[in-house]
Amino acid sequence: MSVSPIHTVDKNGDEITTVGFNRFGFDCEVSLDVLRSLYLRPHYAVLNEHSDDADAEPLAQHAKFSQSLTAYQSKSIFHPETNSISYTTLTRFTPVKLLPPSQRKRVLITGGAGFVGSHLVDRLMLLGHEVTVLDNFFTGSKTTVNHWIGHPNFEMVRHDVVEPFMIECDQIYHLACPASPPHYQFNAVKTIKTSFMGTLNMLGLAKRTKARFLITSTSEVYGDPEVHPQHEEYWGHVNPIGPRACYDEGKRVAETLTYGFQRQDGVEVRVARIFNTYGPRSKVQYISEVNPYDGRVVSNFIVQALKGEDMTVYGDGKQTRSFQYIHDLIDGLIALMNSDESRPVNIGNGDEFTIGEFAELVRDIVEKVQDEDGVKRDHRVNIVYKPMPTDDPQMRRPDTTRAKESLQWQPRWTVRMGLEEMVRYYKAKMAEGNL
Repeated sequence: MSVSPIHTVDKNGDEITTVGFNRFGFDCEVSLDVLRSLYLRPHYAVLNEHSDDADAEPLAQHAKFSQSLTAYQSKSIFHPETNSISYTTLTRFTPVKLLPPSQRKRVLITGGAGFVGSHLVDRLMLLGHEVTVLDNFFTGSKTTVNHWIGHPNFEMVRHDVVEPFMIECDQIYHLACPASPPHYQFNAVKTIKTSFMGTLNMLGLAKRTKARFLITSTSEVYGDPEVHPQHEEYWGHVNPIGPRACYDEGKRVAETLTYGFQRQDGVEVRVARIFNTYGPRSKVQYISEVNPYDGRVVSNFIVQALKGEDMTVYGDGKQTRSFQYIHDLIDGLIALMNSDESRPVNIGNGDEFTIGEFAELVRDIVEKVQDEDGVKRDHRVNIVYKPMPTDDPQMRRPDTTRAKESLQWQPRWTVRMGLEEMVRYYKAKMAEGNL
């Protein structure tokens, strides 16, 4: 099967072949093709002898990314006539860097089976570090990291961070907390407990083990901002009793707690304020007619367009957002963890779109990919507008001056290139019947 590879270029027009960097004494550069082979790997890769040519479509979609790395893909067997799958443990792990013990970090990632966490796991595993994932799987999934299960450098523990956890580690990435409105509003009290008790427990662990601690905070700490773009010194404009307050105020108190441990106990802390991020493994899940899917605008738009459904915009579409691709975020998190910057740092993309403009861009890219792949459309999908959710911010764009100066970090991926890769990812998942 001959399939043309996907080429990706950055904002300067140069082809992206690697992600990561080598600075602050930490080398985190890895091949983009190897990384893609992990998150764009097929759920199955072997068809039984009764399969016909139509069954090769999922493999063709994934082969656009996996290229020469098929030796490390799943060897499970799919039986299309019964829509069943025979799993196997006989899969060779993707090669990881062989580090001497003095350079190998013991890294704990809470929420490591989620969207952001799983990409962080992939990067640190490929770099040769020892990674332990804690996750209660409320919004995360074992399928995002199951390609590492059994690897001698990897351990996954089902655990809720509101309960104490003991382990020896050098770095803690504390990501655990539901991040999309339908999920964090599902049980508001639990969300607050996760933000406070989870952070308290992980900071206590960092204090005991003398590990460096990084918490992923959020642009939601700025609320519905009166300053644009938002810089780290802005204190925010948050409704403390609204439906989003469980997440917004939960993250704000988590930051307060983090700096309390720094001042009182000398814990090395890092605070990343993450702005809208998209990429493969971002959840798509039906919630309700009011909030279809997961509340994540990018994945919602893409899947709706691929299915030929109306694309849903909440409000008049004039509210603005900025979107960064997952690889840029992971670069920023690793840079912050290993730098000397202990102040809060915005990590996001300054390219700003109205939601209406963004929906049109997604529709155009979906049509471009379908045209390239020879897919016929019955009609052009419509963009429909529905009432705005309560307390939804009108503007959101980061001032990333601090990240550029302190971390030498800035986004490399254009929104268009990231979207095209994500469209192909979801298109492959749909062809596979795994969405």
